[in-house]
Amino acid sequence: MRSLSILAGTALLATLVAGCGDDGKSDNPLEAPKPSGSASSKTITVGSAAFPESELLAEIYAGALEAKGVTVKKQLKIGEREAYYKLIENGTISFFPEYNGALLAYLDPKGEVPATAEDTTKALTGKLPASLKILAPSPAEDNDSLTVTQETATKHNLKTLDDLKPVAKDFTVGGPATFEQRFKEKFSSVYGLTFKGWTPDRSGGGNIPTWLKSDKVQIGNVFTTSPAIVTQNLVVLEDPKHVFGFQNITPLVRADAVDATAEGVINGVSAKLTTEDLLKLVKEIAIDKKDAASVAKEWLAAHP
Repeated sequence: MRSLSILAGTALLATLVAGCGDDGKSDNPLEAPKPSGSASSKTITVGSAAFPESELLAEIYAGALEAKGVTVKKQLKIGEREAYYKLIENGTISFFPEYNGALLAYLDPKGEVPATAEDTTKALTGKLPASLKILAPSPAEDNDSLTVTQETATKHNLKTLDDLKPVAKDFTVGGPATFEQRFKEKFSSVYGLTFKGWTPDRSGGGNIPTWLKSDKVQIGNVFTTSPAIVTQNLVVLEDPKHVFGFQNITPLVRADAVDATAEGVINGVSAKLTTEDLLKLVKEIAIDKKDAASVAKEWLAAHP
């Protein structure tokens, strides 16, 4: 993976504010001026969970909205879905970059896993209250997985979740606090897996790669765009029966807080995001230690 190039100077400024009008000034050279007559009249509060990719996505969408003159507030690193979903329900947050399959599993934990991404989005729409809606899903996807170390995979000849049947009874699973609730029954009914135990990671899952390497857990929930898969030499087990479903980046918004101007901007960003982008950008944050806001600005500059 290689870092994205940073466009500098007036070319960057022109790219970021393209189509925004040229009245209004800011002391921040990377902040687009607010055009008269075309900007959204609503203030949008953008939220994120407490892991780098969620924060990155929030910064990208927020930056795109600001470049079109939308007033944005940010409430980042909130925590897990249980916490931030309540905030968007009660109106504290207006917009959240979600994952369609994961949100559906949260709202309907015992429901069938849809067979396609389109069916996932349709089912999710049917589970949302009238106050909330989702916008167009992105082709970019970051799915859950069950992941092991290379040593564990080699020792037990593990390639897919089906291969876990003989050893699951000896394995402790590590994952975010809600992971057991979301998937324990599905692992049992779909793959016939019963694990030795479950260890919740209250940080949202960021400790799992370290726990795998130290053998605190033998198998863990690691997102498929996590740089740790490469840097820690981890093995993602294939999910041929799609227990984890489909996890496209999907904007979740309050219907009364996002107008047509903002929806157009959000859908434009979603259409341009790719899974390859996520792999590169998350690596820059997690491994290269770049600031999420700076990485987001680089992406926006490259995708006017």
